[in-house]
Amino acid sequence: MKEEDLSRIKRYPIVEYLERKGVKPVRRTAAYALYCSPLREETHPSFKVDTEKNLWIDYGEGRGGSIIDLCMRMEGCTLSEAIRRLGQNAPDNGTYSFLNGFAPNNTQPVMAVNGARRLIEISDTLPPHFQEYLTKVRCINLEKAMPFLKCVSYEVRGRRYQAIGFANLSGGYELRDNKTFKGTIAPKDITPIFTDRAEPVCIFEGFMDFLSFLSMKEEITNHCLVMNSVSNVARTIRYLNDRHLTHIRAFLDNDEAGRRAVQDFIKAGFHVEDMNIHYKDFKDLNEYHVSRVREQQKRKAQEQTHISITGQNKKSKQVKLKMK
Repeated sequence: MKEEDLSRIKRYPIVEYLERKGVKPVRRTAAYALYCSPLREETHPSFKVDTEKNLWIDYGEGRGGSIIDLCMRMEGCTLSEAIRRLGQNAPDNGTYSFLNGFAPNNTQPVMAVNGARRLIEISDTLPPHFQEYLTKVRCINLEKAMPFLKCVSYEVRGRRYQAIGFANLSGGYELRDNKTFKGTIAPKDITPIFTDRAEPVCIFEGFMDFLSFLSMKEEITNHCLVMNSVSNVARTIRYLNDRHLTHIRAFLDNDEAGRRAVQDFIKAGFHVEDMNIHYKDFKDLNEYHVSRVREQQKRKAQEQTHISITGQNKKSKQVKLKMK
């Protein structure tokens, strides 16, 4: 999907979307509209739409997000299906903006100081080399991870590049390729992942750690939140406080920045379980996950070798018995 198409979808006013669904506000001001939640039965309105930012929040559930999140919830569809459905009805103009461009990123090797970066396309399909990077290098369960990932194509000085994209709450993307590049499509923001069980909230520094957690677990029952950078600690604290969530499990990196972030959460009054005690000998959760997978693969190979040798010895004894 091209940038202008996504921009058009993000400009689609939530109040208009709800109106088309037959949902009318209980109260309307210049800045917001208040509804009885369309996601559940209630008699006192607790569903609020910020008409300036075009975002919604259901205070009764402690959940919120963009029009895409709302479409997924109301229509029970996937991210790509929600974008497709909204794209059919979104207006050609509006007052809200999305994907204003890439955030500055000095680590990108192909980027000149003043070079312009142009978003070309966002696809649901990851090329084989990205899939191999995730499965072979990062040991990520691709089937579990794919609902959260996109292939982002962009252009720099006439040359085209691709990266793995992980969406955030404001419609931006965290980017990573299969080498060393890490970047962001603005706006920079956190990524909450909702489940039926709110607390404790599992907090991750980056999306590779979240995907590692996803790969390690049979099922995720807790709310998860990817900060997409320790620079988003304050934003994460505001998000949790707004939803009255006080118990968190921090899966942060084993470095000074990760330790400072844990202390910031503690100082803010959260009950914090510092989960890096389980991977204290590793840089982060993904490195720990990769080590575990490698060890499991090594043991499995040794068991198969043992079985193969045992079988050969057994056949050898049988041959000897026949020769006697």
